[in-house]
Amino acid sequence: MRAADVPEYVQDGVVDCGITGIDLVRERGADVHELLALGFGSCRLEAAVPGEAPAQTLEDLAGASVATVYPRLARELLPVEVTLVDVTGSVEIAPRLGLADAIVDLVSSGNTLRTNGLRSLGVLLESEAVLVGGDAERAAPFAAMLRAVVEARRHRYVMLNAPESSLPAIAELVAPRVPSVLPLAEPGMVAVHALVPAADVWRLLPELETAGGSSILIVPVERMS
Repeated sequence: MRAADVPEYVQDGVVDCGITGIDLVRERGADVHELLALGFGSCRLEAAVPGEAPAQTLEDLAGASVATVYPRLARELLPVEVTLVDVTGSVEIAPRLGLADAIVDLVSSGNTLRTNGLRSLGVLLESEAVLVGGDAERAAPFAAMLRAVVEARRHRYVMLNAPESSLPAIAELVAPRVPSVLPLAEPGMVAVHALVPAADVWRLLPELETAGGSSILIVPVERMS
């Protein structure tokens, strides 16, 4: 089904849960629970104007005509009163066609804005794929399973060997997670296992080595069983 229809299906009880964009949930004003951000499909709802336009801030759009397929969000999130022009096609060409002074539309990389000679005035909403449910309690077990997957993708499993004397420094580096420590055959040496944020891995590697770690191995959490 279309992502834009998911909030209504969930709201009406046709399905218990659905996956769609935060922007679509809030544009529809659906009576659903946002249970879990899924970490993909990231984009931003932005206001933009032609490069030569005098407007420099969102407040400068006061009284302007704004083309959008998100009239509800534009009305709620723009800090000034504007005249909304509802469109269903390529929003970014509206200023060049004389339909509007500015646009409010989803932006990912910003390439489409630049291609059409537009520049952003600011972000109105950060969006990504989200799990929604009509009954939060009923959906809780499924949301918990997905949460475990999402958390696993955001972390890496680090294994290393180190002298026992290095444990305080290593534990501090992987905090707030508490590492697992296992004795090795060599006296005074231990194996340290810990979960660390994936974004921190390359920063942590040299710091772990400096603290005394050796034979460092990094494994995606989903490979562990």
